[in-house]
Amino acid sequence: MPTQHTRARSESHADPHGDVALHVDEAAIEAAKSHTDDGVVTPAYGPWRNDIVRLLNDALATELTCVLRYRRHHFTAQGVASPKIAEEFLVHANEELAHADRLAERIVQLGGEPDFRPESLPERSHSDYDDAANLNEMIRNNLVAERVAIEAYRQMVALVGSKDPTTRRLLEEILAVEEEHADELRDWLGR
Repeated sequence: MPTQHTRARSESHADPHGDVALHVDEAAIEAAKSHTDDGVVTPAYGPWRNDIVRLLNDALATELTCVLRYRRHHFTAQGVASPKIAEEFLVHANEELAHADRLAERIVQLGGEPDFRPESLPERSHSDYDDAANLNEMIRNNLVAERVAIEAYRQMVALVGSKDPTTRRLLEEILAVEEEHADELRDWLGR
């Protein structure tokens, strides 16, 4: 039963400019008290939770594909500039792996199952794996993959919007790193 204080906070009233004041949804807060087995997933997640888990699993597949591509390029890069670029490929691979871990953790928090099945990566990943042998081709293919990831994350941020602010922030944080990767790769291509 709401107290006098909470009842007062949930009432709307117009300010001098005619705008409605902000208030919390007391019914949603009461509903959050039940189903504790659902962990972070409150009833407000509603019909979007499964879609968000699917988006996150597709992002997970993308990150895992990027890890594999970057690691392959790290070990197979050859040429005058290859040691420094190969080192950068490994840094990117490790950052992509950290993204995958964060995505998998969020999927579990939302009551989903992170999908690590190797055979499904090509169909779920937004980016492609490649076996380029030429250093410039490796850089270019990684830049294309980062640009694809940037566009996918941008769209996911817009789709998730206010439906799940925690997931949106996670996606925005990953997006920022993907933009840094693309910027670094573009610089390498220009050398």
